[in-house]
Amino acid sequence: MEQFTSALLKIVQTVNAYLSDYILIILLVGTGLFFTFKTRFIQVRCFGEGLKRFFGGVKLSGGKHKGGLSSYQALATAIAAQVGTGNIVGASGAILIGGPGAIFWMWIIAFLGMATIYAEAVLAQETRVKDDNGEVHGGPVYYIKRFYKGSFGTFLAGCFAVVSILALGFMGSMVQSNSIAESCSNAFGIDGWVVGVILAVISAFIFLGGVNRLASVTEKMVPFMAILFLLGGILVLAIRIKYIPETFGMIFKFAFTPNALIGGGIGYAIKTAVSQGAKRGLFSNEAGMGSTPHAHAQANVEKPHHQGVVAMIGVFIDTFVVLTMTALVVISCLYAGEGGLGNMTAEEYTAVMNSGIIAKTNAMQVAFGEAVSVIFGEKLGATIGNVFVAVCLLFFAYSTVIGWNFFGKINVQYLFKNNKVATAIYSVIAILFIFLGTLLSNDLVWELTDFFNYLMVIPNVLALIPLSALVSKAALPEKESVLQK
Repeated sequence: MEQFTSALLKIVQTVNAYLSDYILIILLVGTGLFFTFKTRFIQVRCFGEGLKRFFGGVKLSGGKHKGGLSSYQALATAIAAQVGTGNIVGASGAILIGGPGAIFWMWIIAFLGMATIYAEAVLAQETRVKDDNGEVHGGPVYYIKRFYKGSFGTFLAGCFAVVSILALGFMGSMVQSNSIAESCSNAFGIDGWVVGVILAVISAFIFLGGVNRLASVTEKMVPFMAILFLLGGILVLAIRIKYIPETFGMIFKFAFTPNALIGGGIGYAIKTAVSQGAKRGLFSNEAGMGSTPHAHAQANVEKPHHQGVVAMIGVFIDTFVVLTMTALVVISCLYAGEGGLGNMTAEEYTAVMNSGIIAKTNAMQVAFGEAVSVIFGEKLGATIGNVFVAVCLLFFAYSTVIGWNFFGKINVQYLFKNNKVATAIYSVIAILFIFLGTLLSNDLVWELTDFFNYLMVIPNVLALIPLSALVSKAALPEKESVLQK
């Protein structure tokens, strides 16, 4: 079994390298730039409107909505899916592999992604349908078929549905449960299989409860987990306040000259930083991947534009607030200051990375522990760091599990025409994958998830670009009025 997983890991890593270094960057950056200009910088023009609609709709008990969700519940479900291990483990891994400069490229991807996710949310609203029972169905499969008619459209939509089920319902859930198990093992010494059993039981309760139970959980969990994590991060930054200017300086410096850390020529180093920023940015905010449109299609709003601007706030919160907090904590504690990783030679840095003392799964715990040890002492500080990050990661990762499971279920319903038996079988298999994720190799789980995430981007983007006229109409209604006159 070990030989098989090792061989599979090498194959998937090779394929992912080509996808992330070339195809993914071109698709994400290209699509983001296209919609940024197509909508006349919607992420800047309508950012204030998005904030007003978001904060105006926040309710911790939104109630049931026949035939969909409230705008806030839809966004809470989307954020629950977005804010997961990518914001802690993924961001830490991007920094360790690509250097602090990877965060700069994550910011760029997120800024462009705000325009992309606006397009996804608008098209999800424009193409959603209601069945005879009044239930809402929407997502990329529906806007793929809007543009691509006939057998090719059916094939492309089917490909997206299958890949999204594998990426979100199965492989993606494994990453989240894997990270929960790793952090709980570091903090509490609990065996992975025990964590797996607990997660499986809780998942069964939520998965089998339908969209309203899921919305009821996410609308309460999202504000709580975000506030808890940010308060802890603010404490660390207050302790490391004198290193904050250096931290920001390293993010910008190593975005363009990171070769001092990761070795090789400057071209290779920059490519590594950009690649890590792109693929971890996708895993974190999911703009362009086609996952969150499933949630935004459920929103009961007056105009598609209204959910589009709210969707942008989801990317902003995910990357510019939560992920940036992780980055500032990790860089200010582990890279900035005398003796930090940022002052090492490439050889020294590689030796530390290979030692396993600091890895993407524990970097945030180590950083947090080092900071609070100033107050609580080294031993207690390390314990507090392990426990606090483990608790935050539990909320982050599990919220993603329930969000992604819902998105996968929508595609199962599409493929099997709302067959309840097929949906129930999907839920059972998803629960098994959650348990399995707590037992498998961390690297293999991440690589498999990345692979299927990348595959989701391709059919999604192939539909977004051709349907850009609908997006432009929603973003620029005054332009449409002029044309009508």
